[in-house]
Amino acid sequence: MKAAKVVGPSQIAVRDQDSSDDMSPGPGEILVGMKACGICGSDLEKVFGQYGQPSMKLGHETAGVVLKVGIPLPEADTNNGANPSDDENNTSVKFSPGDRVFAHHHVPCYSCHLCTHGQETMCPMYYKTNLSPCGLSEQFIVPAWNVSHGGVLKLSDDTTFAQASMIEPLACCVRSWDKIDHRSGDSAAVFGVGPAGILHVMLSAMYGFSNIICTDLNAYRLNFASQMGATAVVNSNDSLLQETIRKQTDGLGVDVSIVATSNMNALSDAILATRKGGTVMMFGVPSKGTMFNVDMADIYSREITLLTSYAASDKDTAKALYLIESQQIKVDDLITHSYKLQDSQKAFEHARMANDAMKIIITGD
Repeated sequence: MKAAKVVGPSQIAVRDQDSSDDMSPGPGEILVGMKACGICGSDLEKVFGQYGQPSMKLGHETAGVVLKVGIPLPEADTNNGANPSDDENNTSVKFSPGDRVFAHHHVPCYSCHLCTHGQETMCPMYYKTNLSPCGLSEQFIVPAWNVSHGGVLKLSDDTTFAQASMIEPLACCVRSWDKIDHRSGDSAAVFGVGPAGILHVMLSAMYGFSNIICTDLNAYRLNFASQMGATAVVNSNDSLLQETIRKQTDGLGVDVSIVATSNMNALSDAILATRKGGTVMMFGVPSKGTMFNVDMADIYSREITLLTSYAASDKDTAKALYLIESQQIKVDDLITHSYKLQDSQKAFEHARMANDAMKIIITGD
């Protein structure tokens, strides 16, 4: 059984797992055969940058077919000793070989102080759960906690595995939008229109935004954004960037700025582009150690709300699946290339350059 892993700076190897690694699912677990796995910006950061989180596993935008199911866990173990009635996310969904599924790599507890305050992705349990060996492998085991707490979603027969690989990135975007005070007719600026940025464009359109202004250095991506709902596009280096945004918004600035890039210059531009009382959402993944200088007097005097959003919970993935299956967000339009698992190095290099690509997925057999 082959899996991809980081073996050095900018290097990925697809290797057979150690023969001692047991790929038989334990009690409550399921074994899934990977059919499609998207390349995320955080995956690129792990390979080519300096990722700021502890896990270096590759692949979490993954979908496939259930191959084996472990023996059922006792109810008390399924709930980690909690009363099932107190756990709103405990699920009685049963899985069988042949089921087509999306598997989320992290699932929170929903009962700790952070979870009860809506910060599920900060939950200590969230970080303890993960796919084994990783999502970017021929097969992976989903832990019992994830299986029993809503981390595995069954796909309809009409949902392709490629579409299902877009559930997690869309869920991350959905989570960020749920934090923003917005209404139909508002204006948005999206800074960085890679795959995540385009999802933000699509959500802006779905929410009825009247102006959606996109900026990026990549001409291919700007052209792509113009086809996906952007009302105006402008190069990030254009000296008239701020003037263009003001003209598009009757001199006010945008209601919402989404920074879907790790570039701190984009964050600076977003703060300038946002109207008084508006919101800046820092969505892109910065490299570890990144520092940012900002005039806090400007933030204060203009009442700018600066938000961040990290990852997604299974509540968000369920909402994302609904948006995909109901065709409210047409993710097929975003997928431009696919590679086989053995060509993961080429796939990652292609995704990094992105001169002619949007979302790149890796497929299994």
